[in-house]
Parts: sequence; C-alpha cells; structure tokens
Amino acid sequence: MVFSMSLEDVKGVGKKKDVLIEAGIDSVEKLANASVEDLIQLKGVGKATAEKFVSGAKKLLSESKEPTPESGDSVLDQSSEDAEKAKKEAEEAKKLEEEAKKLEEKKTKLEGKKVEEGDFVLLKMTARTQKGKIFRVSSEEDAKKAGMYEEEKAQQGYYTPEFVIIGKPGFLNEGLTETIKDMNYFQKKSVKIPPTKAFGKRDPQKIERIGIAKFRKLNEGKNPEYGQDFTNKKGQRGVVTNIVSGKVILDYNHPLAGQSIDYNLEIVDKIDEFDEKIEYFMISKGIPKESASEFIVNHLEDKTLEITVPKMLLFQNLTYLKFGLAMDLQTHMADEIEDVKFIEVYEKMPTPAESVMQKVEEYNKEQEKDSEENES
Repeated sequence: MVFSMSLEDVKGVGKKKDVLIEAGIDSVEKLANASVEDLIQLKGVGKATAEKFVSGAKKLLSESKEPTPESGDSVLDQSSEDAEKAKKEAEEAKKLEEEAKKLEEKKTKLEGKKVEEGDFVLLKMTARTQKGKIFRVSSEEDAKKAGMYEEEKAQQGYYTPEFVIIGKPGFLNEGLTETIKDMNYFQKKSVKIPPTKAFGKRDPQKIERIGIAKFRKLNEGKNPEYGQDFTNKKGQRGVVTNIVSGKVILDYNHPLAGQSIDYNLEIVDKIDEFDEKIEYFMISKGIPKESASEFIVNHLEDKTLEITVPKMLLFQNLTYLKFGLAMDLQTHMADEIEDVKFIEVYEKMPTPAESVMQKVEEYNKEQEKDSEENES
C-alpha cells in the first residue's frame, strides 16, 4: 500500500520546501528522482544537503511501498476475507439461479395439469373475512401490502405458502380441502367458503360465564381484562369478551366462527423429493426453515427414519413436537416410513478435574521453558 506523502515527510527538508517547490520539485517522487547536480544549484542547498534530500526521499518511498508485518497481515487477512465473502456470494447466487431454473422447469412440466389425490403441494393464499379484513397471506410482500407485516412472524416463516396433501384432512378447513382437489397447478381461483365449512357456526354452548373471584383463582390471582386470551382446565382456548355484574364472559368459539371467508388461491409447487417432504413436515410443526435444514435425516432400508436433532435445539422441550412429527410422517408417508427415531447427541464436556490438570500441565511447561531460558 502506498501512503499519501508530502515533502515535509523527507528528513531535513523543513524550510527548504518552498525552494524545492519553486524549482518544480513538488513531490517526494520528484525529489527522489532529482540529481544532486541540479539540487546544488538551488539557493541554500549544498552537496551534502542535496545528497541527504535524495537519499531521504528514496528511503521514504521504499518504506511506504513495503507494508509492516502487521499491516501486511491485515491486508492479507482482509483480502482473504473478501475473497471468501465473494466466493460465498457467488455460490449463493448460483444456488438461487439453479433453484429458479429448476422451479421454472417444474412449472413448465406441471402447468395446466390437474392435481392428484395424495400430491404434496404448496398453496399460496390470501384470506379475507366477510368484512374484508385480510388475516392470512403467503408472502412477506403481501403482508406488507395488507398492513399486517410483523418482523417476528416473518422470522418464524409465518408468511409462506401452506404445505398441503391433496385430499387429506388436517391441513386446511373442509371447504378449502374440497376446493383445491379440483384445481390445476398454477391455476388462480377465488372462492367463498361458508361458515359450516370454514371455522364453523357460532355455538352458544361454547360461551361460559364465571364469577370474577373464580376467574382470579384460575388466572394466577389476576383480574380479567377485555380481549384477554384464556385457557381453561380442559385445554379449551377462549377470549374474555365481557365483564358484567360480577361475571366474566368467556367465548371459546373460533374468532372467525360464523363468518364466510373469501380466499384467493394458487397451487405454486409440487413437492416430490423425500427429504424435502420431511423438511416441510417439520416446518408445518413450527420449526423455522433455517432450523429444519439443520436436522440430519437418515432413511434406513427397514423403513426406519432416523432424525438427529441439531445442537441448538437439544435443550428445548420438543416432546410434543417430536410426537406430532412422528405421527404425521407415519400417517402420510406410511409406504416409506414405519418407525421414527430421534437421536440426540450430547458431547462430553471437560470435567473440573480435567480442566485443573490441563492448567497444571500448562504451568509446568511454562516453568520448564523459563528455567531453560535462564540457564542459557
């Protein structure tokens, strides 16, 4: 690296700077290339001074072009980091390009074809209540347009297409399940689903009235609040809708019960690969896509599926998640999967004794080294 330099940086120039500049020598490079004979013609510059100027300028140029070990290391490290970053960016760009090409080829192959019973697909949707409020979208862009975007939900993969198996219950409401089985790939369709096939009719039996004192006992001693979520002893989830005459009104109906729902739908992909199906089942259980890719999946010949849990999730309570995932895989991929095994590897941590012994050994080595240096 060549640093910016001026004539003052040359040792001994000082007040002679103006004299040199008047003679056209206005840079360190020009001074280094000047001849002693020309310099001694200048006012107040003798032979010894001229030789000193030229020598000092050449030395300064040489030093500036040779980085110190520290700066050299820094330049090399930065260069290495930049190269590694550029390599990763190129690999990522290539990967995205390949995925886009693969999706385009798949789209060409599937477009216009009718979905079949048992197909694993991704369904893009926009869902509106009968009052026109959007409550479900399948992309971050649509979420921002609808004014419902939340960074936390985006990180959890909330604004993504629905993973669905055509004709199978448990993925969508009854109305949508019936609708998409008659669709073609990449077909766009709008449909209104009535309450009976969406989130159900409002059921008066699902409205409970309890005294405020009793509610406090069930709510960790806290008073009720309007709109508060509440789960009773049976595991039913409801909302506090009113507080009147010493009573708390709890509604256990689905928030959208009794409403017709408008959907805009499009089946945007078909999932064929075995590992990709497993990953989407994980995502459907609430595991972020980035974390799902960290699980190691091994499919054995006896139809056993081994799933190694990544280190970052070892100390989280995954009991219900693992049970639900195993049930889904055994139900919907029964021809390929029978037993599901979850493997958790806890690496051995160094014990305090080992740590102490290691420090003792390091200390002894230091003492031996000091002793040898003193003797020499």
